Formats: sequence, C-alpha cells, structure tokens
Amino acid sequence: MPANNEEKDTVNGEQREGANVDKIRDILFGSQMRDYEKRFARLEERFAKASETLREDFKKRFDALESFVGQELESLGQRLKTEKGDRTEGLKELTREARETSKSLEKKLSQLEEHLAEAQGDLRSRILEQSKSFAGELHKAQEKMESALEKETGILRNEKTDRAMLADLFSEFSLRLKDELELPEK
Repeated sequence: MPANNEEKDTVNGEQREGANVDKIRDILFGSQMRDYEKRFARLEERFAKASETLREDFKKRFDALESFVGQELESLGQRLKTEKGDRTEGLKELTREARETSKSLEKKLSQLEEHLAEAQGDLRSRILEQSKSFAGELHKAQEKMESALEKETGILRNEKTDRAMLADLFSEFSLRLKDELELPEK
C-alpha cells in the first residue's frame, strides 16, 4: 500500500501544481482571459443570431422561390392546356374545312363529268345530224349534177349531127352538085 500512497501524492502534487499554474495564469492573464471569454461568448451569440437570421432569410426566400416556381409552373400548365385546346380546335376546324373542300371538289368534279358527258353526247348528235345533212345535200347535188349532165347530153345529142346523117348530107350534097338528085314529089 505504500505504493498506492505515493501514487496519490504524485497525483495530488500534480493537481496542486496544476492548480498553482492556474492561479498564476489567472493572476497574470485572468482579466484578459475573462474579457476574451466574454468577447468569444458575444461573438458566438452574434454568430448564432446571424446564422439563425440567415437560416430564416434563406427559408423565406426558398419558400418565396418555391411559391413563385409553383405559380409559374401552374401558369405554364394552364397556358399549355389552353394552347393545346386552341390547337386541337384549330386542327378540328382545319379537318372540317378540308373535308368540306374535298366534298365540294368531288361534287364539282362530278358535275363537270356530267356536263362533259352531256356536251360530248350533244356534240356527237350534232356531228351525226350535220353528217346526215351533208350526205343529203351531197346526194341532192349529185342528183342535180346527174340531171344537168343528162339534160346537157340530151341537148348535145339533139344539136349534134351524127355520122350517118352527115354521110347522108354529104351524099345529097354531092348528088345536087352533079344534078343527079331526084327530089320526091310532094
């Protein structure tokens, strides 16, 4: 146990020496250390207040930013819905107009085809009538020419002297010149 006492004395001696050093330090630097401790405490308190103020300011700003972003997103979503609706309506209107235009064009094309068919039929009937008319006129002209030709041929036959008559005429003429012609009595 004597060793245990020595240890206690050593520990107590060190404590006494540490207490003595603390007393000396307190005498020499005590007022300055208390002043530093007060300053550090005030500085620490100001830092804590500034940190809390900064934390609250950041929280307020973050909340304001979050609110603003939420409002902007909601506004953008609403504008997107409105624009989508407008475009959908515009597309429906364009589709309807395209259908109406297509139907109108089909109807006009059908009417044009009918009109063309009628005009073609009318033209064919006119060509047929005119060809019949021309054929009739050509036939009449041909008959007229044949009639005129026969008439002229008849006239020429009547006025023309044929060979036998001419031979008789020359014979009679030669007999008269010779005075050998005997005329029948009347």
